[in-house]
Amino acid sequence: MKNKDAEKYNPCLKEMELTYKCFNDNDFNKSLCVLQIENYKSCKGFWHSVQAQRRKNGIKPYLPPVEDREKIKKDYFNSINK
Repeated sequence: MKNKDAEKYNPCLKEMELTYKCFNDNDFNKSLCVLQIENYKSCKGFWHSVQAQRRKNGIKPYLPPVEDREKIKKDYFNSINK
């Protein structure tokens, strides 16, 4: 049974699950899952920086609600692609 609040507390749940699936599909040979691992690390780094910025700006909760995350990602990618 999945934790129904997992996504609320882990913004990289999908990336984590894809990494674990790759491990399971490849007998835990991490060299075959480099893409998934790097994607998961990038996701964690992104949301860590979002939380740090929100903390610095006094915005709570530090981890944005699930319903706001897609907009935050979209705004970020739009800002770096200008």
